[in-house]
Amino acid sequence: MSKTEDFLTPEEEQEIINAIQEAEQNTSGEIRIHIERGSKKDAFDRAKEVFHLLKMDNTKLQNGVLIYLAIENRTFAICGDKGINDVVAPDFWDSTKDVMQSHFKKKNFKKGLIEGVLKAGEQLQKYFPWEKGDVNELSDDISKN
Repeated sequence: MSKTEDFLTPEEEQEIINAIQEAEQNTSGEIRIHIERGSKKDAFDRAKEVFHLLKMDNTKLQNGVLIYLAIENRTFAICGDKGINDVVAPDFWDSTKDVMQSHFKKKNFKKGLIEGVLKAGEQLQKYFPWEKGDVNELSDDISKN
């Protein structure tokens, strides 16, 4: 399973997009998922690059969250912008990764991604609640490379 197009079915992708939209409904925060075949770089370093390439570092409140997956490397990372990183518990991203990984180990990638999105959304809602006039600054679609 090396092609990013084959990693999730269109139905699974839509369920994940729905989870992103649900998670973003009550927050000004932005959540994206990026899936690529693989990378020669460390997952977190590559996630930071992708974060910038997707212009996630341009959100007004610095509250973007990227979930990055490298399929062939069998690795993933969660990258939050300064605004969200400054307020969540120090172990929050690790505990979120642990929940996701427990699903990934069972090959249930859709459930793992949805759980990660919803956990990130809860924290974004807590620290960056939706306010009148907030707009969706970034696409909810899953980006692929």
